[in-house]
Amino acid sequence: MKNVIIIPSRMESSRLPGKPLAEIEGLPMIVHVYHRALEADCGEVIVAAGDKEICEVIKKHGGEAILTKSSHPSGSDRIHEALNIFDPEKNYENIINLQGDLPNIKKDAIKKILLLLYSDESTDISTLGANIGPNDIDNPNVVKAIVRDYKRSKKVDDFVRTIDDKKNGGIYHHIGVYGYRRQALERFVHLKQSVREKKKKLEQLRALDNNMVISIELIDNIPVGVDTEEDLNLIRKKMGE
Repeated sequence: MKNVIIIPSRMESSRLPGKPLAEIEGLPMIVHVYHRALEADCGEVIVAAGDKEICEVIKKHGGEAILTKSSHPSGSDRIHEALNIFDPEKNYENIINLQGDLPNIKKDAIKKILLLLYSDESTDISTLGANIGPNDIDNPNVVKAIVRDYKRSKKVDDFVRTIDDKKNGGIYHHIGVYGYRRQALERFVHLKQSVREKKKKLEQLRALDNNMVISIELIDNIPVGVDTEEDLNLIRKKMGE
């Protein structure tokens, strides 16, 4: 099977505009993410860029970038456009959607996304999670994956921002990286955005609301997702240690 990692990236951000080019340890953040993808050694690596500046930076550092249209409802829609430009003959079967704001994600975490697709044929989309900390469970900016019984099944039952009942367990910190079978990605992008997706601003709900199977693999280290200036300062500190 041929695999490709595609990193969606755009300059526009409500909380941290221009974050792909924010400098961390002497390199733009998007270049760090590109390097993490290369280290995973799962297949080809491409940046799906919504802006020319991102393409130019990636190419300057020896990488491959494809300019997409700027307006896409989600990162998965953006990687679909880039995939069809990169591989119009449909030779690549598995696609990893690696978010462009995870500069310290571990290579083993990226590999687990792919291995989950290999190991479970019923899975349309694979993703990552981790045990949730007490400071995150009430934070609406931390998305939670609900899995009723992880030891028996890795299938995700729901994704939420807030939790009403914290006693039942099965609540995990969701990490927004996805592995798609190609036919699943094709189906996903041709579905209308669901009501819940629009309301909660969670693209993965489009899949669940249309009976697609999302399975989750747990990892030990939660990568820092850079969404705010505070996150940027934190990742600069962590990666400078």
